[in-house]
Amino acid sequence: MKAHEFDNAFEEGADISAHLDLDRASRPNREIRRVNVDFPAWMVEELDREAQRLGITRQAIIKVWIARQLDEHRACG
Repeated sequence: MKAHEFDNAFEEGADISAHLDLDRASRPNREIRRVNVDFPAWMVEELDREAQRLGITRQAIIKVWIARQLDEHRACG
């Protein structure tokens, strides 16, 4: 299938999954990098309380809050 045929099929809502190699598919800028951050005990306790209130993990709340700050920073300039 040529690229323009693939694009047309996608735009028309056709099932294009047979033309994809999903074993090798990846999302750009989504590679995981591990970072270690030391927090004072009181911060960890507050994070845990808020995470429990929201029903999510400590790691999830940290990611959400940092993502929000980065979005705001990006929007400001």
